[in-house]
Amino acid sequence: MDLAYLRAHPQHLPTFLTHQRIRETPVGGGDICVASRLTLDDGGSLFTKTWPPASAAPVPEGFFAAEAAGLTWLRAADAVPVPEVVVALPDLLALEWVEPGPATADAAARFGRELAALHRAGAPAFGAEWPGFIGALPQDNTPSAGPWPAWFAERRLLPYLRRSVDNGALSATEVTLVERLVAGIDGYGGTEPPARVHGDLWPGNVLWGADGRAWLVDPAAHGGHRETDLAQLALFGGAPHLAEVIEGYGEVWPLADGWRVRVPIHQLHLLLVHTALFGAAYRSAVRSAAEAALRA
Repeated sequence: MDLAYLRAHPQHLPTFLTHQRIRETPVGGGDICVASRLTLDDGGSLFTKTWPPASAAPVPEGFFAAEAAGLTWLRAADAVPVPEVVVALPDLLALEWVEPGPATADAAARFGRELAALHRAGAPAFGAEWPGFIGALPQDNTPSAGPWPAWFAERRLLPYLRRSVDNGALSATEVTLVERLVAGIDGYGGTEPPARVHGDLWPGNVLWGADGRAWLVDPAAHGGHRETDLAQLALFGGAPHLAEVIEGYGEVWPLADGWRVRVPIHQLHLLLVHTALFGAAYRSAVRSAAEAALRA
């Protein structure tokens, strides 16, 4: 069993795993899937993700297909490094293994330049040609000509606001704040054409490699606003050397005036996803971002 065989016969991977024909080592891989490192007969490795066997819910239809499509689309830009999709099955995803390394200032500056190149590769529309997911939640990727503000409000804010209300994560205060933002969404820019974005670019979805580069993993890729990726990088403590990332980015494609004050509106999407998924623990973060966006 080697990489060439798997590329030719991807459907056989689950059988080899079931019969323990491949060495499998658990690794960290996020809050949703079970992640493992596979060591092949030729010494090579793969990173695999599977749906938790103890989960009460079955794997959502198209879940791994959406991630595979997003990775392949981002990789096609030949900008930021993205792991190759080796096996994509309904209940399993196997990717090129990336050896972890340190997050250095030089790697961060290079990441910024490469992220700008990725965004500049563009997209034919807002959304994508495949059904989307963000975390375990569906995300409406129906292609749209825009404009961006209305699309962002309708497809990226309101669906997760509704879910967060339904699960009791938000109070009337947060709902009112977000609804005020939606009513004034046209004031937050959005005249640029769709960028090719990662879509879930919190710092944990940047893998710093031993090759001195930052790799993109776990995307919710689509055509969107480039400021969304950069705003998400500042969440949850911020990416290492974020100032160098922003500086490198500006060397390739300077950001529009006022981008810093728009950061909270772009962060709100991912924060609402968190209240929809994880509940009231993120309520104060939603409130703070909404209040900051309204002050902008």
